[in-house]
Parts: sequence; C-alpha cells; structure tokens
Amino acid sequence: MGRDEDKAFLSKIPKEQLIDFLFLQLRNLWAVDGLYFLEIEKQWETKAATDIDCAVWEIMGKIEARKIKEFLHIKDNDIPALISALRYTSWALDLEDKEIIVEKNHSIIRNTKCRVQSTRKSKGLSEFGCKPVRLGFLKAFVKEFNPEISVKCNVCPPDKHSDELWCEWEFTPKKGE
Repeated sequence: MGRDEDKAFLSKIPKEQLIDFLFLQLRNLWAVDGLYFLEIEKQWETKAATDIDCAVWEIMGKIEARKIKEFLHIKDNDIPALISALRYTSWALDLEDKEIIVEKNHSIIRNTKCRVQSTRKSKGLSEFGCKPVRLGFLKAFVKEFNPEISVKCNVCPPDKHSDELWCEWEFTPKKGE
C-alpha cells in the first residue's frame, strides 16, 4: 500500500469531519512534542529540554515556511502574505484564542490562552519559559519567508504576563526600509 491507497482510505471520512480530523492530528503532534519535552526534562532537566526544543522548532520554522509557500503557491512576501502563511503552520492552526491584527506594514499575533501552559499547570508543573522556542521558530519562519521582515516578542513566558495574554508577537519591516 502507498499514498494512493491512503488517499482513498482518507477520502471515506465525511467531508464535514475532515477539518476536525486535521485538528486531531495536529493535537497528536503537539502531544508528541510535549511528551518528548517532558521526558527530556525529567532525565536531563528543563534547560536541556528547552535547548533541544529550540533547535528542533527553529528547523521546523524554516521547513514549514518553505513547504507552505510551495504548497499554497504564495508569491507575495509582504507582511499580510507572511501572516496568511503563518496561519497554516502547526504552531498557529488550532491555536486556541488567538488574536491576529494584520496591516500592510505591521502585524500582531496574540495568544490569550495557552493549551500547553494549561496542561503543564494541570499536571502540577511550573510555567514553561517557551519564549526562546517560539521566537526561534518564528524568526526562522520569517527569515525563510522574507528576510526583510522582523519579528519581535512583546511578551511570552518566562516574561510576566496577565491571565488574558500569554504571548504576543509583532511583525514589521526591518529598519531602514
């Protein structure tokens, strides 16, 4: 069996359930990511787990930017096109309670709730300082998409934040343009 048989198999899922199936698979991937992190953290402490997570997500940022641009035939490379592409990533799809503001030369993505942090808290674990992981992913994604765009973190753990804002990312043209 190969891809053609898998496509035929998947085509039996009712069309109205395909998006939910996609979200299920994304959550499964996030679960694997979390389980790997927790096991590395247990065996080698949080710093080692974070360092590995940073390296992996940075590579993923580059890969996803390239593959999404190719798959969706994205030709524009301005900030609105970047945000549109970013919305298709494993990071942003099914990111609950996100707010996105898109302007020609400025964009903000906010996460007002965080499933990852809520899961950690429910397990009695401390808040995870995910800022270097997310920033590495986003910088790599942006660089691959258009190196003339800059991403800045306004807030993300371990930064102090309100209960209504876990992280906020800002996208602008690099200075001098």
